[in-house]
Amino acid sequence: MKKTAMISLAAATIMSAAFAQKVSFKIKGSDTCLPLIQKESEVYQKNNANTSITVVGGGSGIGFAALIEGTTDIAMASRKMKMDESEKLMNAQKAYKEVIFAKDALSVIVNPANKVSQLTREQLADIFTGAVTNWKQVGGADLTITVYSRESSSGTFEFFKESVLKGKNYASSALLEPATGAIVQSVSQTPGAIGYVGLAYVEKNVKALKVSYDQGKTFVIPSVANAISNTYPITRPLYVYYLNTAEKTVNPYVNFLLSAEGQKIVNTEGYVPLK
Repeated sequence: MKKTAMISLAAATIMSAAFAQKVSFKIKGSDTCLPLIQKESEVYQKNNANTSITVVGGGSGIGFAALIEGTTDIAMASRKMKMDESEKLMNAQKAYKEVIFAKDALSVIVNPANKVSQLTREQLADIFTGAVTNWKQVGGADLTITVYSRESSSGTFEFFKESVLKGKNYASSALLEPATGAIVQSVSQTPGAIGYVGLAYVEKNVKALKVSYDQGKTFVIPSVANAISNTYPITRPLYVYYLNTAEKTVNPYVNFLLSAEGQKIVNTEGYVPLK
């Protein structure tokens, strides 16, 4: 009887420890990061049976807002946190960490039927701001240009505006899409369309353009190799942000993202590893 009681106590202790180790957290934000973080989380959970991770997209701005509101544990982002977002956290006395976990070659895409295969940064800026409205103005067919962009809550929207448009506003005629996948679909179905997406979203039903940042002297196609060598000009870091108070919970996961296994997933999923 005494032995049975001891066994029961030991079993209860083991079960209690197992429940105590159960970890769950939420990740929210960038659509660019979404497929990668989903895959990373899938692998991580297989290796850590007591961990449950919920991953939701919506845009970098949505992720930062959720971090500020306390409705996510990690914000994934394709841009740095803005000053006003940082100030909101500081005013709430919420210290945070910023970690770069991968890179991305932001790709300009057109319909595969479009004969234009390369554009300079200046030409891209003219197209996306509305100064150029027909493909014949940049060496293409006599066809109206249809501009697709992400919504303003997107980090990709912000980065493209800063890097390519040099701070100028998008054309009022630009069609704003809520998700990156929607841009791929729209460009694939519209002969005169142009848009921009993360490298991992470039599929066979769209064509990525070569881009020049030296006024047409050299044109470079977006690729993992060209992003690693820094020859492709529209390359950007991808981030995860979390509060210091959540560090104990999320740090093992963040370390996994930065590990050899995590970085291998970055590469296989079509993103750019840190090394």
